[in-house]
Order: sequence, then C-alpha cells, then structure tokens
Amino acid sequence: MPDTTWLTQEAYDRLKAELDHLTGPGRTEITERIEQARSEGDLKENGGYHAAREEQGKAEGRIRQLTELLRTAEVGEVPEDDGVVEPGMVVTADVGGEDMTFLFGSREVGGDTDLDVYSPPRCSARRSTGRRSARRPATPRPRTSRSR
Repeated sequence: MPDTTWLTQEAYDRLKAELDHLTGPGRTEITERIEQARSEGDLKENGGYHAAREEQGKAEGRIRQLTELLRTAEVGEVPEDDGVVEPGMVVTADVGGEDMTFLFGSREVGGDTDLDVYSPPRCSARRSTGRRSARRPATPRPRTSRSR
C-alpha cells in the first residue's frame, strides 16, 4: 500500500488545481506547440519541436506524480497541539547546539515556504517522529478523513 501524504485542505486544493491545469489547458497548449513546430519541417534540426516534446514529458511526469499524491492524500483539519512531532508540523529542534526550524512532512505541503522540509522517510526525521518537546510545534499536521 502506498504511503499516505498528509495535506492541508489548502495544499490539496492547490495541487488539484495544478493537476486540472496540466491535464486540461496545459496539455492542449503543449500539443499545439508540438503541432506548430512539426509543421515547420525537418524534425531532426527543429529545436522548437524538441523543446516542446521535452516539456510534454516533464508535464506528463508531473501529472503522474500529482495523480498518485492526491490519490493517497489524507486531508483534514488542524488537530490540537499536543507537543508530539508528527508529519505536517513546523518544528524547532536543537541540532548540535543550534536551533533549527523546519517543516516535517511532504514538500508538497510546504508550497512556497522558505523552510527546509524533512520528510518522515528520512533517517533523522524518523528519529523525531513521536518525540515530545518542551517547545510546542508551531503548526500541527492535518487529521480526519480522506478528501476527493
């Protein structure tokens, strides 16, 4: 079974909008660019054609990534802050005598944040999961039911 990705409703909506654009108008725009470049003649030396095909490949990869991420997403409300480190939280930790603030969870939740993001599968992040802190995390992870 695939890993669950915890998302806020805002992150879920943002990613869903990106997927909708890529599978609708985005895909149409790239197809039109490929057709326009194809009509220019020899494809071997047609930089516009090759650039459009590369862009198409990247877009299709992102579509697959977003589809799987949203399929396995757990979306919910912000729970009570109980001081336990869980995915989706902004955490401040003492690392080598220095305070380090980071988002513990998926990069997709981070959106446009300037914070470093550490995902639960990372070794150091796994050691932090479930750990209590004297300082309470700033943002708890979302909980409740799946949203589609």
